[in-house]
Amino acid sequence: MRSRDKVPMRVPEMLRGTVVNNSRRCGKPNCRCATGEALHVRTVLSYSKASRTRFLTLPQEMVEPVRQATQRYREARARLEAQGEAGLTELVNSLSPHSRARSRTRSQPQRRSTSES
Repeated sequence: MRSRDKVPMRVPEMLRGTVVNNSRRCGKPNCRCATGEALHVRTVLSYSKASRTRFLTLPQEMVEPVRQATQRYREARARLEAQGEAGLTELVNSLSPHSRARSRTRSQPQRRSTSES
């Protein structure tokens, strides 16, 4: 029994990334995957780091907990995005009457008197 098998792995509350199935050939000439019909499939966590896509192979018992953690991350990010958008809208609306009043006074041309004597 390996040391990592003794201690149950804990999945963080939130994870950035996506759980996907990755299919590929192993490269051995006599393997079943060499013809391309029966590729090796593994479940991985796909994430980006330093502008590169990384894959982390997941043990079968961790697939569902990791998938739930990535879903929690997406939900939290959506909530944060909605709050940020609401704050921006509030700021724009609070400044708009002042901005429009100032821009109207600046943009109106000064009228010249047409009666010259």
